Amino acid sequence: MSNSETKGLIYLDRNEYSYEVSPLVAKVLKEFNPQDLCTYTRCFQHGIKSELSQYIGDMYNVAEQNVVLGYGGEDILKGIIHCFLSQGHQQRKILIPTFSWWYYKSIADEVNGKTIMYPLYEDGYDFKYNIPEIKKIAEAENPDIVLLASPNNPTGNSLSVDEMKDIISSLGKDTIVVIDEAYTSFANKDITYISKLIKEFPNLLIIRTFSKFYGLPGLRLGYGFMGDGLKKFTNFSTMYLGYNKLTEKLGIAALQSTEYYNANAEKMQQDKELYKTGLNPIEGFKVYNSDANFVLVKYPTELKEKLQDEFKKDNIVVKFMNEEGLRTHMRITLGTTPINKQVVEIIRRVALNTNLK
Repeated sequence: MSNSETKGLIYLDRNEYSYEVSPLVAKVLKEFNPQDLCTYTRCFQHGIKSELSQYIGDMYNVAEQNVVLGYGGEDILKGIIHCFLSQGHQQRKILIPTFSWWYYKSIADEVNGKTIMYPLYEDGYDFKYNIPEIKKIAEAENPDIVLLASPNNPTGNSLSVDEMKDIISSLGKDTIVVIDEAYTSFANKDITYISKLIKEFPNLLIIRTFSKFYGLPGLRLGYGFMGDGLKKFTNFSTMYLGYNKLTEKLGIAALQSTEYYNANAEKMQQDKELYKTGLNPIEGFKVYNSDANFVLVKYPTELKEKLQDEFKKDNIVVKFMNEEGLRTHMRITLGTTPINKQVVEIIRRVALNTNLK
């Protein structure tokens, strides 16, 4: 049982992990020698930044010097924006999706950056990026950074590699592109494109994390891949005295457990169908396709208060969206199958006005 459940509440509002950590991660944690914390790493003497960055580089066929680690993906994200958006006397610009993680704009605000939104549009049961409009806005605004999220939070839609290339190729040669791939491993198992993309586009940074697919948000560990044009960011982000030794070992153990996490991701994928078959036939409800560990659900606005009441009675917390254009939507983190069935049943009994508590 997850930590959130033992405290009486089931948290389905922050896209956390309801399954157990992998057996290998648990074993490494149990067998870790605390004495190892009494010394710094000696990795720099061997010409590498860390054991984990070396392992990731080998796994993704990327030179270790092009791998960056951070205190979660958010640390890398904040670092790249602070590094390149805070320079000069003129206000610098960043392009982000209209519907996206609120933290993107918050970081830009920290360095007085100007945030410009580009649109997504609804197409049936999907949200999609309006790529022609992204190009048009980028040409007009000449941004310093363009941020793409794939899959995007909260809409769950992804970009194909060809779409990524299409967008990046249309931008100015000095524009930095950041692709937030925090959720990508839930639906996309291919990792071969990463080394090719950062070679083709020197100003590209791709960010990933151990918080979502690997289910370790409490570990606070993220990683990324950068092109050679971002060498300045290497100096900005690299830790001379190394990284947390325990965190590194747990990160490697998680990467070695990909098969275990793929199996859990498949369970989540199957459970998305519970939401679709249970809710889509009900008038006013729509469950969008998602490549992440959450689903976005549209509901009739007049049911909001009753839905909130019923979730509260069952000690379940979901995220009711407050963003303009999404105020009739809720984002629900996928839990275990019993939890997902419980959530669908709560929504159905409110929608059909049956068996209310």
